[in-house]
Amino acid sequence: MDDIKNPVAFNAMVSRLLSDAQGRISPVMLHYLPANIEELQRQFLQWVREHVAMIQTVGKNAAHAFVTMLIGMILGAIISLQRPDKESQDAPLKNELLQRVRLLAKAFRNVVFAQFQISLINTVLSGVFLFGILPLFGIHLPLAKTLVAFTFICGLLPVIGNLISNTVIFIVGLSVSLWVGVGVLAYLIVIHKVEYFLNARIVGTRINAKSWEVLLAMLIFESAFGLPGVVAAPIYYAYLKSELKQAELI
Repeated sequence: MDDIKNPVAFNAMVSRLLSDAQGRISPVMLHYLPANIEELQRQFLQWVREHVAMIQTVGKNAAHAFVTMLIGMILGAIISLQRPDKESQDAPLKNELLQRVRLLAKAFRNVVFAQFQISLINTVLSGVFLFGILPLFGIHLPLAKTLVAFTFICGLLPVIGNLISNTVIFIVGLSVSLWVGVGVLAYLIVIHKVEYFLNARIVGTRINAKSWEVLLAMLIFESAFGLPGVVAAPIYYAYLKSELKQAELI
């Protein structure tokens, strides 16, 4: 993490990495990659100006989602701290609603812990590659420590986080040489594919489901809802299975 303590040095290093990466790729792709940090900032600001309406919509949706999650967290805390009322212990509707909340909270907790384990394993694999395998061939990627920390943080986001970290690591590898970039990309693709099965295995263990069940749920939800469905599938499948088990249907 010492790489980012000095902003000036960090910007200079990013500019050098982008410049080196441009020299390794085909001229056809040069206009897709900024030449330095200043051009990267300029392209970002231009993109923001051209997509103001979309950014506003995304911002509103993000704010709505944040408020919804915040309200849900507050309600969950209130419900968990509420003491049972002796006079209403036999109220069937209240008991059933509280039971649904408990099952959903348990499913969410299991999936979150599983994602933390997946991120940790993914980070360890990336660290072994950056600090173990590449140095054996005399290759040392710049910003390696920062990349490992970035991989762990992004790994907490299911599926999409791995894609983000892989893209950044690939660009850094490409700045060293074309073949290093190709090797890094191949290794990261393997990790990304393994993550699907690893995700299903770890989540399945947490919710007492087989790997193929979770994978099937992820495929169905992805077909119906896109990328958000992949993220939500383990949670809803865990909740559905808990409900079916409680009803003694499975």
